[in-house]
This record gives sequence, structure tokens and C-alpha cells, in this order.
Amino acid sequence: MKSNKVIIFGVLDTAELAYYYLTNDSDYEVIAFTLTKDYIDKVEFCGLPVVAFEDLESLFPPENYLLFCPMTAKKMNTLREKIYLEGKKKGYKFATYISSKATIFNNEIGENCFILEDNTIQPFTKIGNNVVLWSGNHIGHHGEIKDHVFFTSHVVMSGHCIIESHCFFGVNATIRDYSTIGKGTLIAMGACLTKQSTEEWSVYAGNPAKRLGEKKSYDLY
Repeated sequence: MKSNKVIIFGVLDTAELAYYYLTNDSDYEVIAFTLTKDYIDKVEFCGLPVVAFEDLESLFPPENYLLFCPMTAKKMNTLREKIYLEGKKKGYKFATYISSKATIFNNEIGENCFILEDNTIQPFTKIGNNVVLWSGNHIGHHGEIKDHVFFTSHVVMSGHCIIESHCFFGVNATIRDYSTIGKGTLIAMGACLTKQSTEEWSVYAGNPAKRLGEKKSYDLY
């Protein structure tokens, strides 16, 4: 019997995927789903109860259950950050899922991370809290990914990179070695970043990647 009981936040595709991964490829047992009251329009999801986030502590006390919040990167990860921090205030510890088909090397990885199959995380790179690595990314050695970051798929992050919080990386983006990616940077799909730093809350696209004027990442995604 699985001993780590988890409540998943959300009832959309990402929550359904999280339920599948946790059920079939982890030691976690999903007990229920949760959502803020205003958004609840069903009583069950994946055959499990859907309960109000506002009432969660009384139904599933934080000393007995973990919370998992595998939300998307909308509003540059700030929506996922908000729920994560509210869960922390309620006293919950968070699950982290690392696919059995990912390659890791005793990396330091925080809580509420969702790391899917075919990610390679090389030695001496640290990953913070509330980070999503979708499938198939290369995360280079001696780097750091800070909190509330989202990598889509097939992103190459070369060695010795620092990724500040709230960044987003589109499919097939490439980041050169020794780069520092400023807080809230959006690296567009297929972009090749040859510079070694970016401006906070900025957008970079193209090959080589260039900043898109004064556009702010949180206004676009």
C-alpha cells in the first residue's frame, strides 16, 4: 500500500496527467482533487472527490496529506505560485514527481516540482521549488533553476546557467553556457539565446534571439 497520500490541485488536463503519472509511476496515492470554490463545477474527477480548496484543511489535514499543484505557466507562473504559497500558509508540504524515465544525478530538487520523462539533469545543477520540466529537456551541469519556472519540451540549457524565478522556455529553445536568465524572462519557441543575460520580464525570440522591444512577458503569456 502506498503511504504518501496526495491531493492534486486542478481538474483540467495537467491535473489528469499528474494523476496518471503519480498513480502509475510513483509511491504517491492520489486521494482527491481540489479547486477554489468559484471554479468547482463537478463533484468527481478521475473517480475521486473534488473538494473546495478553502475547506481543504478540515477535510484532509496537512499533517496527514501532501498537496501537489502541477498547474501551467499562465501569467508567467504567478498563478501556480499563488496556489503554492497559499498551500504553504495552510501548512501543507508538497509532493514532487520525478519520472522514473528521467536521468538525474543526486541533484538537489525542491518541492512541488513536476519532472517528466526523458529529462536529463546533469550533475551539480540545483532545481528550486514549484518548477515544471515537461518532457525531453537537457539541463546542463553546474547550473541553477530557481523557483516558479516552466520548461516546455526539448529545451537545451547549457552548463553553468542561472535561471531566475518565473521564467518560461518555449519548445526547442536553446540557452548558451554561462547565461543568466533574468526574472520573468520568456524565451520563445525555437529561440537561440547567444547573449549571456536577459532583462527581467522581457521576451526573446529568433535565432539569434533578440529582445522584442519593450514588451513584457506577463502581458503576452
